[in-house]
Amino acid sequence: MGSDRKRAAPQASPDRRQARADERDRKAHLRALAADDRERKADLRAGAADERDRKADLRAGAADERDRKADLRADAADERDRKADLRADAADERDRKADIRALAADERDRKADIRALAADERDRELLSDSATARLQARLETMPVIEQAKGIVMGQEGCGPEEAFDLLRRASQRSNVPIRELAVLIVARSTGTGAGPTAVTIPLTTHDP
Repeated sequence: MGSDRKRAAPQASPDRRQARADERDRKAHLRALAADDRERKADLRAGAADERDRKADLRAGAADERDRKADLRADAADERDRKADLRADAADERDRKADIRALAADERDRKADIRALAADERDRELLSDSATARLQARLETMPVIEQAKGIVMGQEGCGPEEAFDLLRRASQRSNVPIRELAVLIVARSTGTGAGPTAVTIPLTTHDP
């Protein structure tokens, strides 16, 4: 019975079949065009992606170059710092040696001051010794001069000042120091100066 209905179905006309075939072809053509368009767009997107990748590679290359230059600058800065540290160390060493020389100079000055003080002390001692020696000599000569003055005062009948003045003038005339002249006068007066060394000393209140 079903087969009867199939047989009973009207057969499509050739024009309608052709129209349907044309429609299918048109749709297939449209699908092909759409596919071509999708492929074209995909190619465009791929090209854009490739361009982006190329630009990214360029940027990466530029970044690498910047990094390389930055590393070079950092290395140069490190080298400058190293040289600056070396110069600073050398300056510190020079300062240390200068301090040592200054301390040595101060020590030399201190020792020189000590030597100068010691020399001053020795000079003071020598002066003191000289003054003491002079005073001792004067003390030693005073008794014999006083004895000679007494002898002259007894012989000439004068005072002590005039007696010393007579001794002084006799010393100048005979070119004999007053002490030695006093020794001779005392020796002559006591009789112990006889002999070739005895000298006759003129004592008078009047110059020749």
